[in-house]
Amino acid sequence: MTDTPRTETTSFGFREVASGERQGLVNDVFAKVAERYDLMNDLMSGGLHRLWKRDFLAWLAPPKADRPYRLLDVAGGTGDIALRYARMTGESATAVICDISPEMLQVGQRRVNDAGFAQRIECIEGNAEALPFPDMSFDAYTIAFGIRNVTNFDKALAEAHRVLKRGGRFMCLEFSEVEMPILDKLYEFHSFHIIPRMGRLVAGDDQPYQYLVESIRKFPKQAAFAAMIRNAGFERVTYRNLTGGIAAMHSGWKI
Repeated sequence: MTDTPRTETTSFGFREVASGERQGLVNDVFAKVAERYDLMNDLMSGGLHRLWKRDFLAWLAPPKADRPYRLLDVAGGTGDIALRYARMTGESATAVICDISPEMLQVGQRRVNDAGFAQRIECIEGNAEALPFPDMSFDAYTIAFGIRNVTNFDKALAEAHRVLKRGGRFMCLEFSEVEMPILDKLYEFHSFHIIPRMGRLVAGDDQPYQYLVESIRKFPKQAAFAAMIRNAGFERVTYRNLTGGIAAMHSGWKI
């Protein structure tokens, strides 16, 4: 008898799916929620994501003086991080929003145009695991609430390291493990009982929200993800919890 080849699997929320199928499933989720993505983050974080993004960019601390500085915001879809960055930097600071979802990029491009930043922010479709940019192209790489939707974290981190210049900085903002008693139980109830119902009421479909909640639970804990960043070649790796660990900011440098 000939052994049947085993199909490599990975998680899609709490389900196990073939690795080759996962990206398509994730793309379907974001095609459905693109127009309501920022509202979705409001639902999932109780509006706190706006404060977290403010803290995230404050920690990145891009130069406020008008000098060349290039940011790559991966999985940046609707442009929230890139627009905040553009507003706090000079005219010589530019950004590229890279997202695998054309639907998300359409929303981002519209927001960039409406804000008057089309000369400084470019939207490019691309996969975090195989970025369409040359080596050492960027001063900073950010990814906010996007890395848990990547199929292979190690590939995405290796690509982040590749496209950064020497002295460049990697930063990630992601939902994480709550480390405060009582708050963890409240957040668990909110995640699994409130968010999907709100998704059905607001968007008419609870399944995308159910996946996104489950994907948070499957994402590595803070210390484990920091170790993955180090393994990708980054140095001076550290993280900061936000709101008791509901979210965490991770930082590393290419030295």
